[in-house]
Amino acid sequence: MFWTPELAQYLEDAPWPATREELVDYANRSGCPMQVIDNLIELDDNDELYEGVEDLWPEYEDVISEDYFYNDDEEEQYY
Repeated sequence: MFWTPELAQYLEDAPWPATREELVDYANRSGCPMQVIDNLIELDDNDELYEGVEDLWPEYEDVISEDYFYNDDEEEQYY
């Protein structure tokens, strides 16, 4: 299972709490990249409820808090 902030961000609006099957269904319906779906399929197949992205990838909150995403609005424009 390989997560990146960009991949995990696809699940921020998922219907939390959710089971693995519900997350896979959401990912398919919302057009998530195949890597997201593959990551979800690799989760244990039980009825465990996941409360958020942090349950799938515990480091997610740490990565997001480090300003990982580049803000295009702050990009300098050269004329």
